[in-house]
Amino acid sequence: MTATAPLTLDDVGALATAIRGEIGKAVVGQAETVDHLLIALLARGHVLLEGPPGTAKTFLAQCFAASLGLHFGRIQFTPDLMPGDILGSNLFNFQTSQFTLTRGPIFCDLLLADEINRTPPKTQAALLEAMQERRVTLDGSAHALPPHFMVVATQNPIESQGVYPLPEAQLDRFLFKLLIPYPSLEEETRIVARYGERSGLPTPAELGIAAVASPALLDAAVAAVRTVTLADSVTEYVVRLVRATRESPDLACGASPRAAVLLASAARARAALDGRDYVLPDDVKSLATAVLRHRLLLSPAAEIEGKQVEALVADLVRQTEAPR
Repeated sequence: MTATAPLTLDDVGALATAIRGEIGKAVVGQAETVDHLLIALLARGHVLLEGPPGTAKTFLAQCFAASLGLHFGRIQFTPDLMPGDILGSNLFNFQTSQFTLTRGPIFCDLLLADEINRTPPKTQAALLEAMQERRVTLDGSAHALPPHFMVVATQNPIESQGVYPLPEAQLDRFLFKLLIPYPSLEEETRIVARYGERSGLPTPAELGIAAVASPALLDAAVAAVRTVTLADSVTEYVVRLVRATRESPDLACGASPRAAVLLASAARARAALDGRDYVLPDDVKSLATAVLRHRLLLSPAAEIEGKQVEALVADLVRQTEAPR
């Protein structure tokens, strides 16, 4: 498969299958999470992974980048991290008497923002422009990021000390928030059997993960996804579903118009992975929770009653009439 000619949707599906196969060489289970990562890649979105320690969030991001042949960057977020540690800075060169740009780790294709909620909001805000516009501004000059720039961030839901909850503006820039559960008994047994004899986790290369994509091939895949038809009736369904979150008495804050745009884009990518050139309401329904859960705030009364955002989204999906 080459990127010199336009890709068909069958080609996109074949590429996704190849990527799943490479990741499967190292990661046990997490098939749904991998599919969401693929959808985010084709929709040019960002992903927030939330799960307890030791559930392979970081390893999954590394294997995902390795299978794509993209430049992988990692930032370990800590309380003392500064914006310049992410973006870089202009340093004065005494030999040339000029300022020289020293690029930070954000200048990569796939950025792992590890434990993103361990750094203060000032540093978290360094990602806002990059995630929205795929560029960073240093000393008044804009610097473009790679076209396939994608952030995969992780956070631990268990700890509450030494963490800084992500502000709404930051959360709204993530296409998906995915919850990473503990593996099943069978999956955990396979993990222990595969890695129990090792003293440390091997690298993706050591596990035989090869790049089955390239930037040019991904450009062609994204272009193919954009040919997927989103009927007016499905567009209206997406908008009505998102607007319903703003009218629910159980929610103090509903989803933004950006959420509707991203949900429609993700539904296109989902249809493409299934080999369809049109979006079904079921594509929207299957992605609604991952797109909306981090954008909604429960009302005080709903919190007292112990209601969950995921359950409320499921109710809104059932209550919002879908086109036939």
